Amino acid sequence: MPALAPDLPPPLVERVLAPFRQFARLQSASGVVLLAAAVVAIAWANSPWAAAYHHLWETPLALTIGATEWRATLHYLVNDGLMAVFFFVVGLEIKREVLAGELSSARGAALPLVAALGGMVVPAAIYALLNAGGPGAPGWGIPMATDIAFALGVLALLGDRVPVGLKVFLAALAIADDIGAVLVIAIFYSGSVNVGALGMSAVLLLLAAGANRAGVRRPWAYGAIGLALWAAVLVSGVHATVAGVLLAFTIPVRTRIHEWQFLAGARRALEEFDAAAHVTESDPGVTVLSNSEHHRTVEELETLCEQVQPPLIRLEHALHGIVSFGIMPLFALANAGVTLDLGALRAGAATAVTMGAALGLLVGKPVGIFLFSWLAVRLGVGALPRGATWRALAGIGILGGIGFTMALFVAGLAFPPGTADGQLLLDAAKIGVLAASTVTGVVGWLYLRAATARQPADAGSPSSLSSSSGSTASVAGSANTNAEPPPVRGS
Repeated sequence: MPALAPDLPPPLVERVLAPFRQFARLQSASGVVLLAAAVVAIAWANSPWAAAYHHLWETPLALTIGATEWRATLHYLVNDGLMAVFFFVVGLEIKREVLAGELSSARGAALPLVAALGGMVVPAAIYALLNAGGPGAPGWGIPMATDIAFALGVLALLGDRVPVGLKVFLAALAIADDIGAVLVIAIFYSGSVNVGALGMSAVLLLLAAGANRAGVRRPWAYGAIGLALWAAVLVSGVHATVAGVLLAFTIPVRTRIHEWQFLAGARRALEEFDAAAHVTESDPGVTVLSNSEHHRTVEELETLCEQVQPPLIRLEHALHGIVSFGIMPLFALANAGVTLDLGALRAGAATAVTMGAALGLLVGKPVGIFLFSWLAVRLGVGALPRGATWRALAGIGILGGIGFTMALFVAGLAFPPGTADGQLLLDAAKIGVLAASTVTGVVGWLYLRAATARQPADAGSPSSLSSSSGSTASVAGSANTNAEPPPVRGS
């Protein structure tokens, strides 16, 4: 069939944006942007314009509704408001992995869960030992979590030389790490509990779960409930970002039609579109714009696509770019700007905080991940990822020491910068986190590059790594499109 219209050159805006879109598709792209934001923040905070940097994030904001007024700073809005969206995406990833990913079976989840446990316990213990009884003691949770964007970004730089099984293991490990970090924040880094607000949060969660059961699939409905839930959790004393994770667990994962129904409907719609296209060819005056049959078939395809794709997947894809290239870099810009006043940081408590955060990530993470993984395999609880060696797994443990985003977030909770001592300890923690994350990223890349030099790639593996907020990895087998597939577990 001849072309309906001659090929037209892409508009100017498409040609301009094409390189940026190609960059955004790279697995390491979000990590590069995050790193760039951190470098800008550090340079700005130590420049002659440092006062402007700190003043910017302390800009007061106010919202007045009737007699009620809400006041906050720009820094607070980023950390407690926008980061709730980041945690929402984390929650979506956790739910997907538990229902249909590496954490969906006891056998598949055992090794990354045990490894994540070791990667949390050992770093926290190292930090606690160095800061026991001192003002830096509340920061024990700082070196516990892995930054999935940076870790997967470094791994992506190694390309096919890293077995797919190791990539999936690191992603599942980071997701399990995030589960632990969310629990630590909710339990240990929240304020006194307001029982009434906590009860309202429970009611709103039940409302979201009820909407799921009733078949509500529109994102705006869950967004409206989510805003109310965020406010209720904020007032309750539990950290507001936990609301994002809780809401994510209520997002539907079921499809309205099966794959075979989608294929049949799509084929029929495309055949009707093709038939209408022949009419357009015979009359050049009729275009897609004026062809009502084209309109109808395109709308039918849109409806089929909406019905076959779970809302959880659609939301995850829609928010991936916003979180990876918007919220996370903005968080880094607002939080990585540590003043490198080495003289002030030589104080005993500050030094202990820096050493605790740094050694927790540099030593505690690799040792904890590797040791607990070895014990799990030795006891028969788990098995090494396909194509992996113990040497390569040790390299994954090193990359687990990249604790950028979550570590900085917990540091801000452990040491509120309202006082001089709090700001000093926070700066000390940031220096430890930034230094350790840089070293583990570079050393992990060099080590894995050597450890996988003679390792064949997993050619033909059905596994695939996909980035999303953070992104994560999932294993998907070949689908049998000729038979009705089983329903997705969960809701």
